[in-house]
Amino acid sequence: MILVEANHVKHYVHDRLLLDINKLKIYKKDRIGLVGRNGSGKTSLLQMMANKIAPDEGEIIQHTNVELLPQLKQMNTNKSGGEITKNCIDKTIAKNAEVLFADEPTANLDTHNIKALEKHFARYKGAILIVSHNRYFLDKNCTKIWEIEDSKVQEFHGNYTSYVEQKEILHQKQQEEYEKYIKKKKQLEQAITLKEQKAQKMIKPPSKRMGTSESRVWKMQHATKQKNMHQNIKALETRVQKLEHVEKPKEFPTIKMNFSYLKQLQGRYVIRVNNLSVNFDNRLLWKEASFAIKGGEKVAIIGDNGVGKTTLLKKILNRVPEVTISPSVKIGYFSQNLDALKLQNSILENVISSSIQDETTVRTVLARLHFYNDDVYKEIKVLSGGERVKVTFAKLFVSDCNTLILDEPTNYLDIDAVKALEELLMIYKGVVIFVSHDNRFVGNIATRIIEIENEEMTIFDGSFDEYKSSKAKNEKNPQQGKRLLLDTKISEILSRLSVEPSEELESEFQELLKEKRKLEE
Repeated sequence: MILVEANHVKHYVHDRLLLDINKLKIYKKDRIGLVGRNGSGKTSLLQMMANKIAPDEGEIIQHTNVELLPQLKQMNTNKSGGEITKNCIDKTIAKNAEVLFADEPTANLDTHNIKALEKHFARYKGAILIVSHNRYFLDKNCTKIWEIEDSKVQEFHGNYTSYVEQKEILHQKQQEEYEKYIKKKKQLEQAITLKEQKAQKMIKPPSKRMGTSESRVWKMQHATKQKNMHQNIKALETRVQKLEHVEKPKEFPTIKMNFSYLKQLQGRYVIRVNNLSVNFDNRLLWKEASFAIKGGEKVAIIGDNGVGKTTLLKKILNRVPEVTISPSVKIGYFSQNLDALKLQNSILENVISSSIQDETTVRTVLARLHFYNDDVYKEIKVLSGGERVKVTFAKLFVSDCNTLILDEPTNYLDIDAVKALEELLMIYKGVVIFVSHDNRFVGNIATRIIEIENEEMTIFDGSFDEYKSSKAKNEKNPQQGKRLLLDTKISEILSRLSVEPSEELESEFQELLKEKRKLEE
């Protein structure tokens, strides 16, 4: 049963054709994820399907009632972004429309509320069309993917992971077709060259001793052969022209960066937090947290909304008395304010102004973030919010900062940009401390986890997958969980004692050992 359909739809932004859709149909109980780069028209398509805006050509037909959950921005209110988003979701879902359009519904939600939203969507009886950059969320909720690329929409069956696999197969096929095309074109061009060389030789007599009359006779005899040769050459040229052109699949250049300035941090403790307790609005966020971060570590801070993740970042940035930072550390801070950009300047001017890398490297980094060729000359003031986020990150990434502190860097980025961000952070040799609710992003980047929960800060040495596995075991066996937590704390204290021994640390170490012995007994 068709609930909503789009027929022969075209939509323009100024003179640019944004969307060119022949037919799209939403059926009962569809679970569709809508993906595409920033500026590709995802929100516009959602609004057209919901009849919030009209297409320039074609028609949208609704056969039932629909509801749109719009993309929400942080507003001036006492409530957090997560609370605002959650309230709006609850109100929209309660209307029980047969079709629900959701634009970035996980934005500002913590892991707990994202899981709750997954359950809401699983119980929802109508069809759902979701725009989201959260790949894990798309995997959990979608059975179809609509991809917008070059103004067209292509449908893929399966969840997001299945879509990625299908895209990879298509990419490989295109690569094979391109290689066949190039091979055939070279063969024809080589045949043309050989025949042209033969044609040139035909007009020259075979011997210089040949008389004028003999030479004339020889040329007349070979004129017909030469004419046939030229016809063959033209036929080959026509075949080259008629070859179906195959575009070369996009390949991203390898980034070769100079990280020599980061060697002084490798393996050394560069940030230490000692007995840091924080209260906010007469409420304890966490008590007496202590940890140290080494050069080269990538630390994810996770936890529900309101537990103090951003507060912890700010305590480090503000270098409160409980935080000790090595003099060699130079911090680059990323937030959604984007106030480091000069609006009148171009992308390239903004990024290169604080870069210690050469222009080739800067352009390569920008290309990985999908700013190609003349794109780099666009002024910041004409860019979308997501594009400005990418420029801000590029500016930090190529600067002389050796420690990146990132607060929700994936918010409002398209999936391709998030993947590009991951790749850049993976090759980065400095310290990365970041807050994110995107589980896949955390899983791909983090080498260490700090979780804030129940007014406690837990430090886990290992990847996000290892952390989740350990936590699941701890929940099944609380005693083992306590033992592992103590082992982590003991390991942390030992590391700090090896660097700067003190009576206070030694006393804390002995207390932890006593606590462990009691637990074992």
